Amino acid sequence: MTTTAGSPLIILVAGHWLGAWAWDEVLEHLATDHSRVIAMTLPGLDVDDPGRAAKTLDDQAAAVVDVITHHGASGDQPAILVAHSGANAPVSLVLDRHPELVHRVVWVDSGPVVAGSAFGPDIPEELEELPLPALDVLAQQASLEGLSAEVLERFRARAVPEPGPVLRQPVELTNDARRKVPTTLVCCSIPSAQVLELARAGHAMFAEVANIEHLDVIDLPTGHWPMWSRPRDLARAIQSAASRSK
Repeated sequence: MTTTAGSPLIILVAGHWLGAWAWDEVLEHLATDHSRVIAMTLPGLDVDDPGRAAKTLDDQAAAVVDVITHHGASGDQPAILVAHSGANAPVSLVLDRHPELVHRVVWVDSGPVVAGSAFGPDIPEELEELPLPALDVLAQQASLEGLSAEVLERFRARAVPEPGPVLRQPVELTNDARRKVPTTLVCCSIPSAQVLELARAGHAMFAEVANIEHLDVIDLPTGHWPMWSRPRDLARAIQSAASRSK
């Protein structure tokens, strides 16, 4: 499977507890040539992998690079990475290690991480994996706006516990070229104006946004999982970002 001129490979990477299945509704609306859009499951989130709880951020970043190269993208014809939520850590590593392979990164209610940060640095070493919290607890951590009872039940039923090593591992970033990769923020649970204000103020969660050289924003007001609450509109946002030269 290869890309064609002007139509780079688009790789969809979902956040914590999710696999490729999370993008099913978005894929229905993304272009007509599905051979150029790949939804992937990160290592550690494949329910059929008996060793998944030991997977690391390095494993996840390497898997993203493997998908990029396996499907025909390269330094001459780089891919577009679409990263939702907690996929920001492995995708930030990919941008740091192989910026030449990425034409554009699209952060979906997410953004690049700060060097040295970890999602859960205080998670005990003995905790092998972190299951999806109860929905009432999850709602205190991220907006569930727009999600029906049926969607929430599917989320609960299909969610895969997040590997402990992925949550504890600091993201080591050393290559400033990652900041030159053209970037789109799709802002959902937090408006873009607020995200940019927090970035300028140096807020830990958004500080790296202020260092991006080529940035545009798309507001898509909804909850933290727009692939379920507004899949058609998210597909349009991804297509719009993919069509930009910078």
